[in-house]
Amino acid sequence: MARKKKDEKHLKITQVRSGIGRQDKHRRTLRALGLKRHQQTVVHADTPAIRGMIDQVGYLLDVTEVEA
Repeated sequence: MARKKKDEKHLKITQVRSGIGRQDKHRRTLRALGLKRHQQTVVHADTPAIRGMIDQVGYLLDVTEVEA
């Protein structure tokens, strides 16, 4: 199992706009991020894959960096 770095950055992602009426690809991206409902917050490690998903649906999200 990989060790966690003490200075590893995490992202707090909150869905601030609804996925209703959005493209199916964008709604699937929200689900892949773990967001199931409006105003829900999840925390993910700051990786290129997560950043790519955020770039795709960033207009629906509020993202802040947090220290883990």
